[in-house]
Amino acid sequence: MTDEKEVRQVMAASLVEAAKKDDRIVVLDADLMSCHATKCFLEAFPERFINVGIAEANMIGVAAGMAAFGKIPFAFSFAPFATRRCYDQIFISVAYSKLPVKIVGSDPGVMAEANGGTHMPFEDMSIMRAIPKMVCFEPTDATMLAKALPQIIDYPGAVYIRMFRKKAEKVFDDSLNFELGKAVKIRDGKDVTLIASGIMVDRALQAADALAADGISAAVLNMHTWKPIDEAAIEEAVVKTGALVTCENHSTFGGLGSAVAEVVGTKCPAPMEMIGVKDSFGEVGKQAYLSEKFGLTVQDIVESAKKAVARKK
Repeated sequence: MTDEKEVRQVMAASLVEAAKKDDRIVVLDADLMSCHATKCFLEAFPERFINVGIAEANMIGVAAGMAAFGKIPFAFSFAPFATRRCYDQIFISVAYSKLPVKIVGSDPGVMAEANGGTHMPFEDMSIMRAIPKMVCFEPTDATMLAKALPQIIDYPGAVYIRMFRKKAEKVFDDSLNFELGKAVKIRDGKDVTLIASGIMVDRALQAADALAADGISAAVLNMHTWKPIDEAAIEEAVVKTGALVTCENHSTFGGLGSAVAEVVGTKCPAPMEMIGVKDSFGEVGKQAYLSEKFGLTVQDIVESAKKAVARKK
C-alpha cells in the first residue's frame, strides 16, 4: 500500500509544527523549494528560511554559521549536491566543528529517475558515513520520518537524512516504536535475515513472502540508521538465522552492505550476500527499469537469499 502523503510533504509539515515550538529551527534550500515542499516553511516563517540558490557549498557554510549561533538548521538539496558537491564544507565547517546541522539529501539512488546519472547518488551514504560522528539515516516511509524528526532535532551533532521525496510504500503505522540507531524487526524468520533500508524494505518483505512459498523462512530487519549501526541487532540476526542479505538502493561499496559486513567480519562471521549497485554510474530511466538494470528487484533478493542459505551447509 502506498502512503497517502508524499514524504517531502510530511517532512516540511513536521518541520513547521516543530518550529512553532522551537525558534531555533531554520530551513535552508538550494533553490528547490517546490521539489522539497519547503514553501510551506517559507510561508509560515519567512524570517527563518533562506533560499541560498544553486550554491550548496555556500548553503552548508551558512548553515554552520547559524548553528554556531544556536540555531538548528535543516539544509535541503538533491542528494549528490547535498553531499559530494560540498563535502569539505560538511567535513570541516559542520562535523569537525561539532555543529548540529541537519542535511537533507533527496531522490536517493534510482529514485532520481529522469534526472539521470549526474543526479543519481549511489555513493552519498558511503561518503557521509566516513565523516566522524555523522549520523546517517534513511527513513522507510513518511511515518518513520515523522517519528524520527524530534530525535533528529534533539541530537546535538550533525545528521544526514537520505529522503525519498514522493509517496513511499507504507510499511509502518503510528504504533511504530522508533529509536534512531536501533533497527526495527518487521518479520521473524529462522533461515536467513534480510537487512534492508529505504525503498528496499518493502521489496524485502515481498521477497520474504516469495521465499516462504519455497520453504525458506526469512526474517526482515529494517536498518534505517546506517551510522551508528545497530551491532546488537546484526549479531542477534546471525545467531538466530545464520545467514544475511543486505538490501540497499545504493552502491555496495561503503554502503549498508559494507556497514553490516564490518560487524559480521569482526564479531559474528556468517554467510552474507549484498543486494545493491555494483560499481556503476546512474542513468536516465524509470524506477522499474533502473531496479532491473542494477539488480534491486524482489527476485534479486530471493536469489541472493537462497545463495546465502546454501552457503550455510
